[in-house]
Amino acid sequence: MSISKRCIILLLSIKLLVILPPWDAFSFGFAAHRKINRMAIFTLPPEMVGFFKHHIEFITERSIDPDRRAHTVEGEAQRHYIDIDHFADEGENPFDIVPREWEDAKKKFSNDTLQRYGVLPWHVQVMMQRLTRAFMAENVDKILYNATHIGHYIADLCTPLHTTKYYNGRTPEQRGIHALWESRLVELYADNYNYLVGRAEYIESPLDRTWELIEESHLKVDTIYWVFDSLRTHLPPDVVYAYEMRGQSTSRTFSRTFSHKIHQAMDAMVERQMRRAVKSVGDFWFTAWVNAGQPDLYKLEKRSLSAAFRRQLEQEEQIYKKIDQVEERPTPR
Repeated sequence: MSISKRCIILLLSIKLLVILPPWDAFSFGFAAHRKINRMAIFTLPPEMVGFFKHHIEFITERSIDPDRRAHTVEGEAQRHYIDIDHFADEGENPFDIVPREWEDAKKKFSNDTLQRYGVLPWHVQVMMQRLTRAFMAENVDKILYNATHIGHYIADLCTPLHTTKYYNGRTPEQRGIHALWESRLVELYADNYNYLVGRAEYIESPLDRTWELIEESHLKVDTIYWVFDSLRTHLPPDVVYAYEMRGQSTSRTFSRTFSHKIHQAMDAMVERQMRRAVKSVGDFWFTAWVNAGQPDLYKLEKRSLSAAFRRQLEQEEQIYKKIDQVEERPTPR
């Protein structure tokens, strides 16, 4: 689908916003996605880093667009997660049950079922193909668009609560755990994280790496629940929660004291996952470039975004601003 057609769909979808239910789940917060894409640039080899640094603000700021689209574009939301535990009974390993290849998974579970419970790992493969083709065509617009967006989805692979149907808690008492892990802790501590993760490396099998990241993330879900419950049940409510100004309103959120205790008890899990995301984004970008034949990006540095692409981006941005004005809402998982 062209970007122009996507803009038309967004415009037509705005009318639906007033009847959409409020989102109670978060992706890696906007700040985290921006940070991950930005720091991934510095993992790239000299042959790539100049081009990406030249467009660092685009790659940083547009990293949040997939979340903004998830409010309006049909089919977008499920690209950000996979409820892998839906496919297994208690005691079974879902990674032994769900086929890794899209056609095999669709044949086993049906397209409708996969769309309902998330298609994140398979959408990463789609984006990887698009990015590789963009490099091969030496198309600056498409390289930036697809590199920026695949960075978002790869970061989602590294967020544990994107891998479970209990993404916002298994019990009513755990409600809000998603926002705590993916936004609140990032808000409080991400500026002090260490993002020096080494040089980007070639991925022999992007599909296998995708599933490896999901499995690593999913193994952390129980720890998140256990730490949350252990602390919440032993602390009074006025220590767990606090009221803070958000824009022009006061909102209840997890207190800084409780957030700090969670951060310590999880042994900086959020930092580790953000580092994993930074390295992985760099690896996927590098692999797409290599698979495209390592085109000369030095000559592309001098090319500006096309006028048509700039107009399309401006149209999208105006749409997003209208969406944001409807009501203040968290980003979808």
